[in-house]
Amino acid sequence: MSLERIDRLMSDAQRRSYAVGYFESWSLESLQGVIDAAEETRSPIIIGFNGEFLSQATGASIADLPLYAALGVAAAAQAKVPCGFIFNECSDDGWVESAIGAGFNLVMPADPDAALDDYTKRVARITALAHARGVAVEAEIDELPCGEHGGAASDPQVAANFVKATGVDLLAISVGNEHIKLEGRAPLDLERLRAIREKVDIPLVLHGGSGIEDESLRQAIRFGIRKVNYGTYMKQRYLKAIRASLSAGSNGQENPHALLGGGSETDTMVVGRKVVRDAVLERIELLGCCGKA
Repeated sequence: MSLERIDRLMSDAQRRSYAVGYFESWSLESLQGVIDAAEETRSPIIIGFNGEFLSQATGASIADLPLYAALGVAAAAQAKVPCGFIFNECSDDGWVESAIGAGFNLVMPADPDAALDDYTKRVARITALAHARGVAVEAEIDELPCGEHGGAASDPQVAANFVKATGVDLLAISVGNEHIKLEGRAPLDLERLRAIREKVDIPLVLHGGSGIEDESLRQAIRFGIRKVNYGTYMKQRYLKAIRASLSAGSNGQENPHALLGGGSETDTMVVGRKVVRDAVLERIELLGCCGKA
C-alpha cells in the first residue's frame, strides 16, 4: 500500500466509531515494530516521528528530514494496512514547512509558548501551504500538563474559534490527558470533551495516550476522539528490553555482530522491533480499530 490520505482515515474512523493510533517511532526497528502490530491486528495506523525531537537534537540539520520522510514513505508502501504519516509536534515553522514537501501527509505545528493570536496566524498560514500540497494539518490549543508542569484545559468556544480561523483538519485537546506521564494512568474530563465536541466538528485528538485509563479512553472515543498518540510507555518498554538484552549479551559475548546488526535473536535491533510490536499490541485494541483495515 501507499500512504493513505488522512481525511480518508479519519472519515472511516468517524463512520465506524473508532480511533486511529499514532504510535511514535524514533528508528527503523521501532517503525517496523509499529507496522508489524498494525498488520497483525489488521488496523489502520498513523506512523511518524517527533518533529521537536528531530529539530532540537544535538547536531540536528534540516537536511536530515528527507531521510526520515523517505523511511516512512517506504515503510507505508510495504505495509499491508493503510498508513498515515505525521511530522508530529514541532515549534519550528521552517521544519514543518519542509516536512510538507518531504513526504509526510500530516504535519503538526505546535508551540505551547506562543500567544494564541500568534499561533493562530502561523497555523493558518501553514494550513494553506499544506492543503495546497494535499497534506493535512493537526494543531493544538492549550498546553497539556507534562510531568510536574501544569497545563490548561481546552475551552470549547476557543477551540471552535481556532478551527474556524485556521482551517485545520484535526484538533488536539487538553481534557485531563498528560504528556510524558511516567507512572500510572488517570481519567479524562469527559464532560469537557462532550462540550468541545458540541462546538467542534473536525476529528479530535488526544496526546499523552500512555497515561489515560482504559475505560476513560473508551468513553472518549464514543464521544468523538478519532486519533490517540502514544510514545512514552513504548520507549519505557523498549529501553527495559534493550538493557536486559545488552546485560545478557555482555556475559561472555565477544562477537559484536551478535548484539548489533547481525539479525539474530540476540541482536538489539531485533529485540527492539519485537518489543515495540508487543507494546503496540498492548494498547491498540482499546481504540476499536482492530480489524478495520
